[in-house]
Amino acid sequence: MPVSMISAVLVAALVGYGSTIALVLAAAAAVGADASQTASWVAAICFSKAIGSALLSTWKKVPMVLAWSTPGAALIAASTGVDIHQAVGAFIFTGVLIALTAAIRPLNRAVSAIPTGVASGMLAGVLLPFTMAVATHAASESMLVLPLIAVFLAVRLFNPLMAVLAALFAGLAIAFTLGAAPLPATPVDWVALTFIAPTFDAAVLIGLGVPLYLVTMASQNLPGFAVLRANGYQPPVTEALGVTGLLSAFFALFGAHTINMAAITAAICLGDDVHPDKAQRWKVGLAYAAVWAMLGLSGPMIVPAILAMPPEIIAVVAGLALIPPLIGAVVSAFDVPATRFPAAATFAVTASGVAAFGIGAAFWGLLAGLVVYLMERLKAR
Repeated sequence: MPVSMISAVLVAALVGYGSTIALVLAAAAAVGADASQTASWVAAICFSKAIGSALLSTWKKVPMVLAWSTPGAALIAASTGVDIHQAVGAFIFTGVLIALTAAIRPLNRAVSAIPTGVASGMLAGVLLPFTMAVATHAASESMLVLPLIAVFLAVRLFNPLMAVLAALFAGLAIAFTLGAAPLPATPVDWVALTFIAPTFDAAVLIGLGVPLYLVTMASQNLPGFAVLRANGYQPPVTEALGVTGLLSAFFALFGAHTINMAAITAAICLGDDVHPDKAQRWKVGLAYAAVWAMLGLSGPMIVPAILAMPPEIIAVVAGLALIPPLIGAVVSAFDVPATRFPAAATFAVTASGVAAFGIGAAFWGLLAGLVVYLMERLKAR
């Protein structure tokens, strides 16, 4: 295996893990996961990505690189009134929906029919409060937060992909060297998978499960398939959705939320500089899987260190990590003039955080955008 492939995989894994692990931890905290359940969540989703990447790459001989759903984690972190058991039920439901999308063509067409602007408006509304929190914490905890922002901005000038990872390392250094957080004890047990019994609550399935499915499909899987096409590969859509959906449903029993096709990290792994022979580049999926398996095994050592940091640092790192996705979502939401008003309605309702009948704002934002979109279509006809 070429050194260039190993190097690309390590960078992709570090970027993927370091840039959004704080967001995953914020999601776990939002649904009331305890320390063992949080460690299990991180380990399970790493193993899920490793198994899926290795299986799909070997099976289809295409470099298949998987990721956890970053907008999905943001959606979970923004939820209120949901406990870990209800969240696990929603994760299973989402995984089943993704697998059914691969098997049922009408469902696939229905999801594809949702205007990109509306889906992007929902995603932008979910992400906005997290990025706004950076300014809030900078004002209230300037000694902790401003150095992180400075590191992020400085590194971003030279290597945008490593900027969030650098901010995370800076946060760890500030938290532990300045005494803001006690050093955690190193756990002895490396593997920490904890079974979490699911609870299937109808309001949570609708308010969290359905939006999680939609943002994963629209904001993760579709761009991931586009990256493969851009690099000269025909993505095995049906097989990818089937495998990621079933793995998501199974590993949800150990706390993991949804996995999906990677886009940014996949772009790192698919270039000509990774392997000169395009037909052999599928092996990047095996190397990628090995790295994520190791990250899953070492999670019980990494996660306690991050959890020991002040919550303001975790919130700021997560907010900084979500700035690029927010930019992409806003641009996509308002790119097409015909769907700008429905996208604005979706964005405004989702960002408001309004909840009704136990169902979160993401669902109501999507519903509002679709109603406005259909009204405008009917008038045009």
